[in-house]
Amino acid sequence: MSDEIDQVFDKAAGLFAVLSTPIRLRIISQLCQGEKNVGQLLENIDVAQPNMSQHLNIMYRSGVLGKRRQGVQMFYRIADESAVMVCRAVCTQKAIEAAVD
Repeated sequence: MSDEIDQVFDKAAGLFAVLSTPIRLRIISQLCQGEKNVGQLLENIDVAQPNMSQHLNIMYRSGVLGKRRQGVQMFYRIADESAVMVCRAVCTQKAIEAAVD
């Protein structure tokens, strides 16, 4: 039983690590509205293209995002809905707290 609990905590910590930067939270937010290519993400998130690609790659390798190629374009989508649920819960709570302050 302890090994199973340890695995759960390890997976949760891994997800928190992937979601630990504001840029990645913004990426999740954008992709909640549907699949987007890198150019579309760059229009809404103020970051240099190489930096965006690095974040997308980390999120893809972790299983949070899925991707597909269409010609020269790479499209990204949410692959792990638990990342969306965590992001939504924490960001909503922080927005409520900010409104109260």
